[in-house]
Amino acid sequence: MSVNLSAFGGVGWQFFDNNGVPLAGGLIYTYAAGTTTPQATYTTSAGTTAHTNPIVLNSAGRVPGGEIWLLLASYKFVLQTSAAVLIATYDNINATGLIPSISNFTGDGTTVSFALGNAISENTTNVYINGVYQQKNTYALSGSNIVFSTAPPVTSSIEVSFT
Repeated sequence: MSVNLSAFGGVGWQFFDNNGVPLAGGLIYTYAAGTTTPQATYTTSAGTTAHTNPIVLNSAGRVPGGEIWLLLASYKFVLQTSAAVLIATYDNINATGLIPSISNFTGDGTTVSFALGNAISENTTNVYINGVYQQKNTYALSGSNIVFSTAPPVTSSIEVSFT
């Protein structure tokens, strides 16, 4: 299995609460980008042992073992206190070395299919129309095309980020 170091909490990171106190017992939930579907992270570069989900931070606010390794996919991280109070959500975080492609289109009110030029996976796709994130149930992927269930409005700005 191929894994890469996380840009979020990669090696030796220390997490803090909103008052600057180490986040002892803090929780890091990991999901596929743009979703609430859990997505595994790993303890080492071997990619053989998954972290718990959520990852429970130690008394110093650090990841046990000190490292977070990711699949070649985009992730969403949700950071909470030990009492499950939300501190922050970080979406569309990629493993280091994984650079997303971005395609931009303009809606014409009738076109539903747009060619991206690369074969893609829904799990690594994020779509925005006029800056608003589109839920994955509003489009489908067909080969290297994105197909919307409803044509984006006339002059709408469509941005598709994918890896």
